[in-house]
Amino acid sequence: MKPVAIFRLYKIEGPGYLGSFLDAHSIPWKLFKIDDGANFPSGPEKYSGLVFMGGAMSVNDDLPSITGALVLIRQAIRENIPVLGHCLGGQLLSKALGGEVSRGPIKEIGWGKVAVADNTIAKKWFDNLYRFESFHWHGENFTLPDGATRLLSSKYCENQAFSIGVHLGMQCHLEVTEKMVSTWYEAGVEEIENSSGPAVQSFVEAQTNLTNRVAALNEIAKNVYLRWVSTVTSL
Repeated sequence: MKPVAIFRLYKIEGPGYLGSFLDAHSIPWKLFKIDDGANFPSGPEKYSGLVFMGGAMSVNDDLPSITGALVLIRQAIRENIPVLGHCLGGQLLSKALGGEVSRGPIKEIGWGKVAVADNTIAKKWFDNLYRFESFHWHGENFTLPDGATRLLSSKYCENQAFSIGVHLGMQCHLEVTEKMVSTWYEAGVEEIENSSGPAVQSFVEAQTNLTNRVAALNEIAKNVYLRWVSTVTSL
């Protein structure tokens, strides 16, 4: 099968658990380090699916990486090639489909509960879960594009995930590993110091029971990725 293309837009981001999942299921993938000077492919045709990871920038910034990502996502949508977005990637998918991204009233940084929406599509993606703990790091939120179905919400962010056809966009981070949590907090010291609110956790709070938290989230991510990969391999 054609490989899955994964786009890293920010140096400390990356596929995380998703890479391990794809390897475990013998699904080929290629990482494009856009932040390190790699170019986007001219089109999505050589790939079975496109994955966009997170980043500290805004999808509203006038950056070549943002413009290039939006162009490629819109091409994939036209050609019905599945797109998966994590955090910034989810915001990119929303914007590419006509949604809006703007600063939210509350930053979410650290672990927090998300609720699965009460609809059949959400139940299919999240295997009849009602609520679970995910990892967050965002200050902006996306709206639901026309035709999209809300999948997840949190207390401070109504739209945590959506799907539309074969495409899935998530605000929360299902892909995190223990190392990623530590790296992000090390790199985000200044942001944490300058952020406050009920959904901003300290490094100590985020590290509490970290191994078990990540393992539980990986298990949920595995089921979500299995469903997304089924759309990739069926095309």
